[in-house]
Amino acid sequence: MTITAKMVKELRDATGAGMMDCKKALVEVEGDLDKAVEVLREKGLSKAAKKAGRIAAMGLVRIAFSEDGKTAAIVEVNSETDFVAKNSEFIDFVEGLAKLALEAESTDIEAFKAMPFEGATVGETLTAKIAKIGENMSIRRIDKLSGDVLATYIHGGGNIGVIVAADGTDSDANRDALKNIAMQVAAMNPQYVSRDEISEDELSSLRRITLESALNDPFTLPRPILNGLLDKVEGVWGKDDVNILSEKRADKTFNFNYLPNFLSEEAKTKLAGLAIAAKMEIVESKMFKSLVDGRISKQLKEMCLLDQTYVRAEDGKQTVAQYLKTVDNGLALKKVIRYEVGEGIEKKKEDFAAEVAAQQAAAQAK
Repeated sequence: MTITAKMVKELRDATGAGMMDCKKALVEVEGDLDKAVEVLREKGLSKAAKKAGRIAAMGLVRIAFSEDGKTAAIVEVNSETDFVAKNSEFIDFVEGLAKLALEAESTDIEAFKAMPFEGATVGETLTAKIAKIGENMSIRRIDKLSGDVLATYIHGGGNIGVIVAADGTDSDANRDALKNIAMQVAAMNPQYVSRDEISEDELSSLRRITLESALNDPFTLPRPILNGLLDKVEGVWGKDDVNILSEKRADKTFNFNYLPNFLSEEAKTKLAGLAIAAKMEIVESKMFKSLVDGRISKQLKEMCLLDQTYVRAEDGKQTVAQYLKTVDNGLALKKVIRYEVGEGIEKKKEDFAAEVAAQQAAAQAK
């Protein structure tokens, strides 16, 4: 009997098993759909469909190098529990995928899942692993990076993976330096290598957010601006808050930084409203511009790898850029990839009390 693509699709939709497994099962039972389902169930391959809805936010990151050491590939595979992430079969599977990722032509996961792997495709092998191990798993992302000099770092046994690529001489000293930088990336999670990567739109957005944030937190404004706002609270604040302000202003020994601790939340909110209302006037102040510029500069130092303080700096001030120059002035960071297992995935919140209560209610209902 001829096994058509429509039959294979129908069986796959019903069981969640891989296409080749579905075809083999249909061939084995001469196209009988019900018997094919039973065959897949007996082999455990239909279990994967039942697990597909479970949240997989744990897992592993693994990295593989090309033979010439000039390219590295990284892959993240998720599982439901950390226990499975420590399973030797799961680890071997992820490491095999990292090596295969070196051959991938793109970072498209569907294309990657269609690549040959262990006598089947990546996707079919994944389905078989889900059925065997008993947890939902997903290949979340892959990437690779090439450069004159490469270094990688895996943190926490596979929780975080980093690849750092640079232009320059491929020496032991430079590789060691990049290894240190990879460890910094794992710990500090910069968003960019340098400020040059930040677009004008992003910088404008950062400035706008920083400006608005400063206005909404008026007690952090320069003292002359803050005092100007406090002069306007009569008739805006309640009597108790106005009296507290008068009392604290009269006390020359009082540390004004503690004033917010004595005021109501309503007073603080209304003061922020006064600041926002006076926005046009405040933003023209040189003191305010200096405040905003300083805050933006501080954020950029945290966001940009080369501007970050090198975590192993002996003086506590040396930047990553300065550190690299001490190693090799010709060593130039090119790109960084950082994967952290489960980042951005909404993890399921277990409510064990509710679960127990539900179980008890179900038992009583029987």
